[in-house]
Amino acid sequence: MKTSINFKAVKSDSETHNFRKKTFDYIRKDLTPKNEYWLEQKIADRIQKIEAYCKEKSGRKLQKNAMPIREAVVVIKESTTMLELQNLAKRLEEELKIRVFQIAIHKDEGHTDKDTKNWKPNYHAHLVADWQDLDTGKTLKHQSFHYSKMQDLAAECLEMERGISGSLARLEAVEFKIKKKEEDLKILEERYSQMRQELESKRSEEFIVKESDFLGFQKIKTDKTIENYKKAIKTNNIQLLKNKTELESKEKHIAELKTKIKCLKKEVFFFKNKNSSLLTNPNAFAAEKKKYLESVEITLKKTILQESIKIQNVQNLKDAERKDKMIEILEKTSKENNIPFSAFEEVFNDLNKTAYFLNLLVGGINNKQIQEVENVQKNIKPRW
Repeated sequence: MKTSINFKAVKSDSETHNFRKKTFDYIRKDLTPKNEYWLEQKIADRIQKIEAYCKEKSGRKLQKNAMPIREAVVVIKESTTMLELQNLAKRLEEELKIRVFQIAIHKDEGHTDKDTKNWKPNYHAHLVADWQDLDTGKTLKHQSFHYSKMQDLAAECLEMERGISGSLARLEAVEFKIKKKEEDLKILEERYSQMRQELESKRSEEFIVKESDFLGFQKIKTDKTIENYKKAIKTNNIQLLKNKTELESKEKHIAELKTKIKCLKKEVFFFKNKNSSLLTNPNAFAAEKKKYLESVEITLKKTILQESIKIQNVQNLKDAERKDKMIEILEKTSKENNIPFSAFEEVFNDLNKTAYFLNLLVGGINNKQIQEVENVQKNIKPRW
């Protein structure tokens, strides 16, 4: 069985859903007692704490578009325990700084197979996490290989196969939704058709009221029969309108899902081609690598210029001191921008670039450098 984990911005009704604070029509109440919950702190309380820490650490308010709380749905087995999920949470914090503070195991969701009529459970867990970087006070910044690492950790900690990730996984999910919506639509269409024919069927005879006269003959009571028909027509019209509205809503949703799946297929096709090109075309791989290293150099240059302002008597540093300061700056840049140290090693393999960056550190602060800092800052977009 395969697992997957995918973090997104937390929804406003997350706690209501996760901790079953109200009844939902898509769950089986008889299975709800099998759910398990763990809560360290409420979301509202954690957000207040995050905002206060950001102000204290960085001197600035948390940006409005930041996503400091995120939630993941993790595919699990029926036998998955809370302890295993807490171990996964521990590994996420140790290796990716993601701090999980709520876990909910759901075993009461699923669907009934339309062919076999058997219940197909959807075993999963919700992990709600604090996405704040404690070193900077800002939100964590991850790159694609970090998200791949999350999938590895989930598979390892839950002792399951690693599932597919990215666009392919989303594509499968959307295809499943379309299939389910089309099944619901078919049921509605059948019900709609049945309602339209109901008044013309033999059931309409039930609306006719007959009474015996003094000779024993059955005669139709016109006023009562008409009243019954009026009530039936009114009831059916209300139901027909409701079904029609529901049908139109389903059809609209299916159209939206099909548009989404079309876009995802294009995205999957693009990434497959790009990956294939990188693996088979040395020039494409070299170009992509060059582009990435250039962005690393720009980020490093900006950090060096900013840090050199803070160092007293920077021009008088000895070679050993200069190298120590450079290592400190590299560690800071790596931490704040999630850049692997191997990228810096690649850059510093070039002796000319090594000399350039070391000289940049002790070059002193002049008008030209100040202008250079400002130019670099204009070209670098914030990543939080």
